[in-house]
Amino acid sequence: MIDHDHYRRALLADPYADDEELLAHRAECAPCREYTERLLTFEEKLHKAITADIKSSADILPFKTRASPPLLGARRSGGSRSLAVAASLTLALVVAGVAWLATPQRGLAADVVAHMAGEPNAWNTRTAVPSSELDPILEQDHMRLNPNAPMVSYASPCLFRGHMVPHLVVQSAAGPVTVMVLSHEDVRTAVRFDEQGYRGTIVPMPGHGSLAVLMKTPVSTVAEVDAVAAQVRASIVWGT
Repeated sequence: MIDHDHYRRALLADPYADDEELLAHRAECAPCREYTERLLTFEEKLHKAITADIKSSADILPFKTRASPPLLGARRSGGSRSLAVAASLTLALVVAGVAWLATPQRGLAADVVAHMAGEPNAWNTRTAVPSSELDPILEQDHMRLNPNAPMVSYASPCLFRGHMVPHLVVQSAAGPVTVMVLSHEDVRTAVRFDEQGYRGTIVPMPGHGSLAVLMKTPVSTVAEVDAVAAQVRASIVWGT
């Protein structure tokens, strides 16, 4: 079964691909279905902009423009103006599309939430994971937790976006909190999200990717999520 990265790279190469593996992944993955719909919508708008028969700028500009003086006395034909308007519109759509595709934070948060559905029992345990089980999972990412870290009640190496990552559950005063160490995912600034019953944040860890922290919405506040994220990040000791 292909993962999110494989699916989205294939879709960017051919938005209308009907490969059986791609169709199967799309049928089972809600975030990738949403991603597909957004990409196809953008493709449709871009196609219309490129092929549109624009007679004048008034066809696409909903406001009245002031006439500008001719450049250096030259007269521009209606045809050249239409081409310029069409080119400007196409360029604007391309720039907007590139900006959308180049913004990974929203997709990353959705993937973190979607991953939770695959391990529904992770929050059911309340006893500490023995160090003999926890340490090997953390060592795969060349890290460990210092004694000030919150108690870890669940630990598992999980496949996420093509990489094995530590998936932990720690206990806080507000209840269990999921923590995922995403060494291969970089974010520029903290990204807060509130999706599908989960409230969370993804915070940067310079040189070590990012840290995703999320709790169930009814029993959590933004401040509690941020506090746990800060506590876990401060308790990570990186090795070589």
